[in-house]
Amino acid sequence: MTTTTADATRATVEKFLTLRLAGDTEGLTALFADEVDWQLAENPVVPWIRPRSTAAECAAQSAELAEHTVAEDARASVDTFLVDGADAVLTGQLSGTVRATGKSFAGPFALRLTVENGRIARHHLYENSVSIAAACTP
Repeated sequence: MTTTTADATRATVEKFLTLRLAGDTEGLTALFADEVDWQLAENPVVPWIRPRSTAAECAAQSAELAEHTVAEDARASVDTFLVDGADAVLTGQLSGTVRATGKSFAGPFALRLTVENGRIARHHLYENSVSIAAACTP
């Protein structure tokens, strides 16, 4: 059986989700391309939402999120997982609690990933940044 580009993309994204869930920063660093097209609306009141472009910076986002939120309250569910060649789009719901304020956030998300040579070269995340910013504000 021949592996298609879509099959390879799906496998890479599934590995990304597994590593992300495990908080495996080293594994994530290896999975991200050396240079990443990272897009996430910058939000100065949210410490883990900032510009990133290198594999190490992108992988560190998971650890930074864990540092600033309550792990037991973190939830994410994927409703849709679409793959078209090198591109994947996941949609779902996420929620959590900010450790410093005790406030919760929740809302839908969409994540667009592009895989090149087995590594994630594009990571565009669209989420309810208003809810997250409100939860970070004392």
